[in-house]
Amino acid sequence: MALQIIKEKTSGKINTVTIGATKDSGGTRTSVVTIGGDTALPFMHFEGEFPYKPVIAMEVQSRNPEQWNETVKAPFADVLGNPAAWAKKCVEQYGAEIIYLKLSGADPDMENHSPEECVKIVKSVLAAVGVPLIVVGCGDDEKDNVVIPMVAEATAGENLLIGVGEQENYKSVVAAAMVHKHNVIALTPCDINICKQLNILITEMGLPLDKIVVDPGAGGLGYGIEYTYSILERGRLGALQGDKMLATPIIATVGYEAWRAKEANASETEFPAWGNQAERGILWEAMTATALLQGGVHLIVMRHPEAISLVKKNIADLMVPSAY
Repeated sequence: MALQIIKEKTSGKINTVTIGATKDSGGTRTSVVTIGGDTALPFMHFEGEFPYKPVIAMEVQSRNPEQWNETVKAPFADVLGNPAAWAKKCVEQYGAEIIYLKLSGADPDMENHSPEECVKIVKSVLAAVGVPLIVVGCGDDEKDNVVIPMVAEATAGENLLIGVGEQENYKSVVAAAMVHKHNVIALTPCDINICKQLNILITEMGLPLDKIVVDPGAGGLGYGIEYTYSILERGRLGALQGDKMLATPIIATVGYEAWRAKEANASETEFPAWGNQAERGILWEAMTATALLQGGVHLIVMRHPEAISLVKKNIADLMVPSAY
């Protein structure tokens, strides 16, 4: 008797979002990235369609990130502090399909780059690489509300993914995206209700759902990742059941979360039983990423090339349908 697989029937699907624009679409990119389109729980190929694979974005910062672990900085030691060269190395040497540019140097407590300097940096990165670009602010709301709209205006036509829009501070980013035709990252604090509410607020301003990517506030391995997973799962189930306000693709800043964990940074001298720090940190980032992939993340922001290589292999394996 043949094994009968019981399949779930769903009425909803995840929206597709395209980042980047080629010359034919009014931009300058040589490639674009499309995410989403899923019609089943993650990688359940026998139940639905997965037209686009999850994508890894390599993180670049607009200033030298002195606070980063030496293991993460080592592959980019010759380009740190030069965002354009850094991005170029990510693409040419490590095969990055999309760049995540954090304008950390705009932070008033750091270099305090002016909005004009930030625009210049973004343009230099666009000139250095042909892949699509994600651009986020420094995290200071007052500064980002000036910087991101100016970046959006200066890059009109490039179809960037810009951010971040939060529940208490989303209007300036969303307005800039609407006027200059970009996509928006909607950041929420691991709360499915706030996630849905923020999407409602953004669409009420006039930005369509197929221009929104949600960052649900991921946790690193050992630091709340199981709670993040439950939020991802609830969101995916809601979307597949027809809730359009939960049907947005997901982005997760895995590199940031993984490399701030004690287990990724503590020395072997301090904890001999933990093993080599460099290998441990790389695996910490890779394991965080692969766990979140199973929850349904579509766009993963990562830092270390070796961790990225491991996760790319995992994605390739997951995208192959099983015998069922």
